[in-house]
Amino acid sequence: MKIEMLYSKIHNATITDANLSYKGSITIDKALLKKSKLFVGQKVDIANINNGERFSTYIIEGEENSKTICLNGAAARKVQVGDKIIIMAYATCDIDKAESFKPTIIILDENNNITTTNEE
Repeated sequence: MKIEMLYSKIHNATITDANLSYKGSITIDKALLKKSKLFVGQKVDIANINNGERFSTYIIEGEENSKTICLNGAAARKVQVGDKIIIMAYATCDIDKAESFKPTIIILDENNNITTTNEE
């Protein structure tokens, strides 16, 4: 049997831009993508800590070390610059490995610098 598990999470990310004109997705700094083990084109769920909105989109790569977290297209209406969000990705896991599986979790400060990871 398989079970869906949290694979990776970027917690407390600050929205740096919201671009309604773009076709869609979330732009994430390349360095944050690497550290969180997320991939361009990957589906992610977004939870807006400020207003409770929850929605899904896909990732596009932002400039490395830019600290960019930008919602694009229709999703831009669900956030405002400065809002805090949680970015979550899931993966399917064999149920017998679920207890030992450890997701990648990074926590950011107000400037989208990594303050904590579960690798430490």
